[in-house]
Amino acid sequence: VVSRLHALEVCDLAGAWENDLQSTMTISPVRKDGLLSGTYTTAVSGSGKPVPPSPMSGYQQKTTSSPDGPTFGFTVNWASTATTTAFAGQCFEDQNGKEVLKTMWLLRDHVDAQKDDWKGTRTGTNVFTRVTK
Repeated sequence: VVSRLHALEVCDLAGAWENDLQSTMTISPVRKDGLLSGTYTTAVSGSGKPVPPSPMSGYQQKTTSSPDGPTFGFTVNWASTATTTAFAGQCFEDQNGKEVLKTMWLLRDHVDAQKDDWKGTRTGTNVFTRVTK
């Protein structure tokens, strides 16, 4: 069983991460109150055009009674597009001792009319691993 302190140390979100689609994010040191911020660079685009690095912000749960890694959530405000994505997830340590962020996301795309609201939201999952130097 992993101690609570060990889980928070192992799953410090600060640093560089890459997901299963080769998108990357860099998270600045997380504040004591759990506030996190950084930059997200997507490797995928619905338009086929590159999307510039985009700002992200959210919170990491800093208090947990569970020995597993902390939960977190963040929003990406996509630069140069009319979309926003909200991610929620949890950090885990895999069987090899590596940190893994398991996430689920909701992407909201702009639609032109309320009647088109049904097609404005997409969902998915991503797994992030820490980028090592």
